[in-house]
Amino acid sequence: MGLTITEKILAKASGKKGLIPGESIWVNVDILMTHDVCGPPTIAIWKKEFADKAKVWDKDKLVIFPDHYIFTSNVHANRNVDLLRQFAKEQNLPNYYDVGTERYKGVCHIALAEEGYNVPGTVLFGTDSHTCTSGAFGMFSTGVGNTDAAYILGTGTIWEKVPESMKFTFNGKMPEYLTAKDLILHILGDITTDGATYRAMEFDGEAISRMNMYERMTLTNMAIEAGGMNGVIAVDDVTREYLRDIGVTEYDEFTSDTDANYISSYSYDVTKMEPTVAKPHSPDNRDTVRNVERTKLTKCYIGSCTGGKITDFQFAAKILYGNKVQVPTFIVPASPSVAKQLEKETFSGRTLKEIFVNAGCIVAESSCAACLGGPSDTVGRSSDGDVVISTTNRNFPGRMGSKQSEVYLASPLTVAASAITGVITDPRKFI
Repeated sequence: MGLTITEKILAKASGKKGLIPGESIWVNVDILMTHDVCGPPTIAIWKKEFADKAKVWDKDKLVIFPDHYIFTSNVHANRNVDLLRQFAKEQNLPNYYDVGTERYKGVCHIALAEEGYNVPGTVLFGTDSHTCTSGAFGMFSTGVGNTDAAYILGTGTIWEKVPESMKFTFNGKMPEYLTAKDLILHILGDITTDGATYRAMEFDGEAISRMNMYERMTLTNMAIEAGGMNGVIAVDDVTREYLRDIGVTEYDEFTSDTDANYISSYSYDVTKMEPTVAKPHSPDNRDTVRNVERTKLTKCYIGSCTGGKITDFQFAAKILYGNKVQVPTFIVPASPSVAKQLEKETFSGRTLKEIFVNAGCIVAESSCAACLGGPSDTVGRSSDGDVVISTTNRNFPGRMGSKQSEVYLASPLTVAASAITGVITDPRKFI
């Protein structure tokens, strides 16, 4: 029996020739990532278990991005960043990207891609559930808890069970009114938020091969919303070109064998799909945009590791150009690099940032911002009674702030169209 991409990568990382799902193995970790929310408790556990004077297993393989609760006056959030700074100084860490400096890189999952840490064939663990985003680069990437991360911090290894794999094939050429967000919301509606629990979600097909890296990252990013251990997409020319442009040239490529075993397979024709939303209060509460049109909104939000990439803003700009928003609409680039692109990239003679500002949007600094709720002074945070449509990844009660708010998840096209009308609106009306 052949192996899947995930099984091949884990076999390499464990020094084995072959693996079977359910087998437990010691995995050698190539990169450990953490941030301001989970970094301090991970460090505290590590110091307790490995002694205060211990050194991390490999300082070049530890990457730290303050990104969640950073542009706030909240003293507890500020303290977390102070703890990271202190630890980075103690351990002389080269890959600490401090907020308030030129090294600041924004949301960790986007920064990992931009800074060249997403290397095909490698293994990356992070103290954040959306670490699975990196799987778009043909690598194994998943989130772990603070205790597991502390063990990696001390040893560079982790004990893992090999996941079963599920395959999702998208056939056909994507209509211009669809994005990767629509596809992953459609999957969630089919398999629910626990349909891929502790499994690898592998994506392929013509529609995937035509996607740029940022759209692919949207798919793998939300694998965790189905309970997935990781999402993965095989390396192809699109991947190679992205990596070549940022100077990453040495890596191992793996593809699934034709006789690889999948626990289940799903096939879709994208030409027959419609713009999709997830209604409150779960990412799998799927419906078509058409069915929930005219739902009155109080806020619109375009940002996060899922929806704050440059392609998300390209989608939004072509809808918002020449129009005015009817409700507060937040534009939150996922990284300073994306923020700079908004000022340089143009559509119909205007920069993307000009389009957003002229439309009446609020353009914020790069961070996770309201995606994880955050302190009360977080930009875009939901309040009691808010009805929000957002490009983020979760809409559980309280996820964006208030437990008395409602959040609809949608593509940047749908969010932009809805911002113009003030009610949920099918983007096909503007395309």
